[in-house]
Amino acid sequence: MDFGLFIPQGWRQDLTGIAPADHWSVMSGLARRADEGDLFSSIWVYDHVHTVPEPVEEATHEAWSLMAAFAASTSRVRLGQMCTCMGYRNPAYLAKVAATVDVVSGGRVDMGIGAGWYEHEWRAYGYGFPRAGERLTMLDEGVEIMKQMWETGSATFAGEHYTVDGAMCYPQPLAGRLPTWVAGGGEKRTLRTAAKYADYTNFAGEPEAFAHKSTVLEGHCRDLGRDYAEITRSANFNVVLGETDGEVEETITRYEEHLRRTVSPEAAAQEIASLRDTPGVGTPEQVVEKLGAMGALGMGYAIFYVPLISYETRSLDLLEQQVLPALR
Repeated sequence: MDFGLFIPQGWRQDLTGIAPADHWSVMSGLARRADEGDLFSSIWVYDHVHTVPEPVEEATHEAWSLMAAFAASTSRVRLGQMCTCMGYRNPAYLAKVAATVDVVSGGRVDMGIGAGWYEHEWRAYGYGFPRAGERLTMLDEGVEIMKQMWETGSATFAGEHYTVDGAMCYPQPLAGRLPTWVAGGGEKRTLRTAAKYADYTNFAGEPEAFAHKSTVLEGHCRDLGRDYAEITRSANFNVVLGETDGEVEETITRYEEHLRRTVSPEAAAQEIASLRDTPGVGTPEQVVEKLGAMGALGMGYAIFYVPLISYETRSLDLLEQQVLPALR
């Protein structure tokens, strides 16, 4: 099993209270920690521009700007986004941006891509909010364009939403193409796009749902003549660790208090409720058991978000010291 780490960028209220002038030192310091160790294969950011669980006036640093910065300030870990929203950038332009960042990084960029869902920021930025079927068609068309540009150096495509005519992509990604992560668990469209194009998928982090989505993906692969074993399946996990159940509860309480600084009590409570009883929350022994069970279902990659990581590293310390070595 491989592991990735989300670097805080503000989207989940995880730079609140830190002076903007210090944001980069916090983010880059955590990125270097992952880069200098040997446990994490990758670091990740989210492609969003307004905060959750509510949009508030707190920083949310832009994903591809951070990709470029991490490309120049790390040397080992791969760099990913979970996930780039296809509707926020023209796919030919996005392919060019990603190839440039890949060259800066020495060939370490992974392309995480999805259809997008955060209606508030879509509308706020003037993108409208196409119905789900349209967004999924945009995803499929955009991935095809990017694939052509990375693998052949140019793309010509006429679709319902995107048209390009000899769009060139030089320099090429250093490995000739970028590993593609198609994120989302939509069973009719997203997982079929994944079966067509993905090197990696990213969907449900609960055992029953993960097993079901895997079965659906396998069916699409069979229909399309794709080798299901070629696709690495991943999931994301929120992580709160403590040596005892009491220590876990204390950290969860601090997290809720932190969220209440910027979002409504109702939103904070809802966020905490969704955190409890998930595979990444508990003592190291409990989390190893739960994630091991996910591995037995075929999950080959786990990506971790550690709340409060900008302020305290207890959960990250335990993740690195006791959980990941047991799962490697």
